Amino acid sequence: MSLTDFFSPINPDSFTPKQGFFTSQLGLKAQIYTESFPDFEEHTYDLAIFGVLDGRGAVNNEGTALAPDYFREKFYKLNEGAFNSRIVDLGNIKHGATIADTYIAIKMVVSELIKKDIIPIIIGGGQDLTYGQYLGYEDLEQKVDLVVIDNQFDIGDDDHEGIATRSDCYLNKIFLHQPNYLFNFSNVGYQTYFVNQESLSVMDKLYFDVHRLGEFAQDITLTEPIIRNANMISFDIGAIRSADAAANANTTPNGFDGEEACRIARYAGMNDKLSSIGFYEFNPAYDNNGQTAFLLAQMVWYFVDGYYARKKDFPLTPKSQFMIYRTSLKDGSGEMMFVKSKKSDRWWMQVPYPSGQSKNERYHLVPCRYDDYQTAVNGEMPDLWWRTYQKLN
Repeated sequence: MSLTDFFSPINPDSFTPKQGFFTSQLGLKAQIYTESFPDFEEHTYDLAIFGVLDGRGAVNNEGTALAPDYFREKFYKLNEGAFNSRIVDLGNIKHGATIADTYIAIKMVVSELIKKDIIPIIIGGGQDLTYGQYLGYEDLEQKVDLVVIDNQFDIGDDDHEGIATRSDCYLNKIFLHQPNYLFNFSNVGYQTYFVNQESLSVMDKLYFDVHRLGEFAQDITLTEPIIRNANMISFDIGAIRSADAAANANTTPNGFDGEEACRIARYAGMNDKLSSIGFYEFNPAYDNNGQTAFLLAQMVWYFVDGYYARKKDFPLTPKSQFMIYRTSLKDGSGEMMFVKSKKSDRWWMQVPYPSGQSKNERYHLVPCRYDDYQTAVNGEMPDLWWRTYQKLN
């Protein structure tokens, strides 16, 4: 089955201004499926945008299926940055006969694009579509680190059988999916009053990483190592405060501001290991002045900008590009090793695999902060190291 079987073309009138595009704008830089489906044999692409016209799973937020074309109207008016972009827009996946059909379509498209070394940028639709995005990794024979930017954990009660059908409980299906290829889950930006204590206990028992919005109130750069650990990212527009992103029926007064959302998106683009990202729950029905569409367009622009600023310094490249630091624990129980990139000053910690767990590697590398190194220098074990070690067992 060819990729073209999944997509419907875009009406150019839906995103082209009356005066047309200037030569510097993305509307003339990207290859957009309006008539002929893009030829992957003839052209090389780095990033593939596609919309999903299915909002059936968006709880209390009907209208998200309209999001992709409203996003395009703003995005393609933006000027290309200091990079030569190779972006293709594949058009829209129509909703299937059932929502399960939509998930399978997303799965197959994401899987095929990743195999072609092209990063999918998904514009939803409800956040339940993250499940289809996750399924795209099933045949890739790799463990997945999932990072979700959301103000709550979507692990509510699920009365439906067999397949996730709601945006408030799709994580259940990811956590319980067999075969299990989820290595780690991280939430960025949850708000405590939206999360019950039982859910927090579940996250702790699974050694998952969850981070309150307040952790980043003074320093948004603290999100960078968390984002850098992701293979795939799901961004709920509802994680942004209503003053900056009103186009979501579930929006709330608190959340990340627009600038912080753009910085998170750029961190995502700069992540060398990230292979897919989805932006969900944007609802044009509540976007009276088009500001949320503009913000989403700018977030994707910053993701693209981050992608073309990648350092390619994950510590598998020549050792001359890194500094190795060793520390000892106070109780004398062992030594910890940290790696710092000379190119970007970013840090990783080495967590050893238990004996016999990995035939090819001795250590699992985890992005971390300088503060984690300082904790180790003081003879204490960083919490991130311990939780990662428990997951490796």
